[in-house]
Amino acid sequence: MRMMNRLSGKRESRNTEGPQLDVRVVRTNKVFKTHKGGKTASWSILVVVGDNKGQVGVGLGKARGIPDAIRKAEESARKNMFRVPMIGQTIPHEITATSGTATVMLRPAAPGTGVKAGGAVRACLEACGIHNVLAKSLGSRNAINMAYATVAAFQKLSSPEDVAARRGLEATQLTPWIAKARKEEADAAY
Repeated sequence: MRMMNRLSGKRESRNTEGPQLDVRVVRTNKVFKTHKGGKTASWSILVVVGDNKGQVGVGLGKARGIPDAIRKAEESARKNMFRVPMIGQTIPHEITATSGTATVMLRPAAPGTGVKAGGAVRACLEACGIHNVLAKSLGSRNAINMAYATVAAFQKLSSPEDVAARRGLEATQLTPWIAKARKEEADAAY
């Protein structure tokens, strides 16, 4: 019973020091290597780590035992964490990204919509703290490629303030609603 909980769903980090991170095991894969004397089994595990406040990271770990593979994947994901630009609890604009043959399309959604995504994309979005988004997977449904395509989409996102600064405009000239959205974000933080 304990092993099944570890292989799927959500798991909180055991470390009490530092920030509390949301750790999700997305995919486990038993792999074999053939030697002269026979086959050696090991586990390849994909883990998504996030703080539910806009930071997320994805990592792969491989070891002979499941706990060691999860620990390695979690360490890799923590090293690869980055900040995702958000407006409230959604993304700033529509984005499409590809990894391998997997393509992910993400669209912002109105409050109350929820996360309309499946599998690895859902794990990445929820660990990041995005609660209102529409997602569509195109091409391959491989969990590892889907997770990396989602991360690529996150990295291509840019906030309205950054786009306005690049164009030499005020953010309110580019998106008149941004002032209201940022005020609601600040009010919700208190």
